[in-house]
Order: sequence, then C-alpha cells, then structure tokens
Amino acid sequence: MNYFYSVEKDRKVETKIKRSIFIAHLHFAETMKEAKEYISQISSEHKTANHNCWAYIIGEKGDTFHSSDAGEPSGTAGKPILNALKKHKMTNVVSVVTRYFGGVKLGIRGLIEAYQESMENAIKQAPLKKLLNLIVFHLSTSYDFAEKLKHNIKSFNADISDINYSEKVELNITIEEHKKKELENYLIELEKAGKIEISATNLSS
Repeated sequence: MNYFYSVEKDRKVETKIKRSIFIAHLHFAETMKEAKEYISQISSEHKTANHNCWAYIIGEKGDTFHSSDAGEPSGTAGKPILNALKKHKMTNVVSVVTRYFGGVKLGIRGLIEAYQESMENAIKQAPLKKLLNLIVFHLSTSYDFAEKLKHNIKSFNADISDINYSEKVELNITIEEHKKKELENYLIELEKAGKIEISATNLSS
C-alpha cells in the first residue's frame, strides 16, 4: 500500500540564505480552487516581496500538480518546491515560498538549492499527516456475543469506537479501506448467522 501525506495545520517557516529571506508556507487543499485561493491569499499578504513562487499537488494519488517560478529564472523555484513535495509523497497540499531579496544574487544553482532548502525546512518542521481512506462499519450485537466480537475484531487490525450499551450493544468498527475485505467477509458471515446486524457502512478520511 502506497500512502500519501499532507499537513494537518498551516505551516510557515522562515529561512535566511545569503541575506535573502525565504518564507515557506504549507496548506492543506483538496481542490485546485482551494489551492489557487491560498496562493492568492499569501501573494496578497506578501505583495511587497520580490517573488511568491508556488506549487500544489491535488488528488487521491497526487496526479494533479502544477508550479510557478513567479518571475524567478525558469526552473529555479516552482519545480524545486514541487519536487520536495513529491519526494515526501505529499498530496492535497499547496505551498508558496515567498522571497525577499537581500541584495546578494544566488545564481541558478543557488536559487534551486535555496528553494529546496526552505521547502524541506517547512516539511520537516513537524510529522506529516498520513492520508487514509477509512471504512466505518456501524453494527449492533447481543450482550452475550459482544465481548467475543470485540476480541475477534482486534485480529483484523481494526479499531472499535463509540460503544453504546442500550437494548443491544452498538459499536463502530473502523479499518483502512485496503484491509477491509477479510473483515467485511467475517461480518457478513456473522450477520447471516444472526449474531450481528450491520446498520451502515461509511467511507471517511
């Protein structure tokens, strides 16, 4: 299973390189519209900056992406930012790296390394959030069978939550989507045998 990652909260990390100030921003975005709105927001907040270079990756498998050098020499800013995001297997993320020029020219190689470094600093500021598709089974069972059910569920690497003891024992079982088949088959067999009732199955992330 190939996992992808994103950020849970906005990040803003400043890096000084040869007098230039690079401010790397990271933001969670699920659509191109959200990504572009964030780029506009940061560019507006830093309208006096020399450059607001950016990149975004969107989609469950990171298959939609774009970047811009925003006035820097071609290939020296947007692509290094994008490559850093790809290196860390990120998606549903947008980044803007703001540059305030400090008077010392960095050259082509220096610019590439500077944008890479500033982006890496932001990515490594805190652990990334693993993006998962989760299946949630909502079901009920008798008091007599509840403990055995909870014990057996653990063997599927699933989580049990929201247990409610009323006329029957109601609970939610959550599992990563790619692991669901064996658990689903087990629950269906239990339902056929009259041991449980499955009221709903939802996908969450």
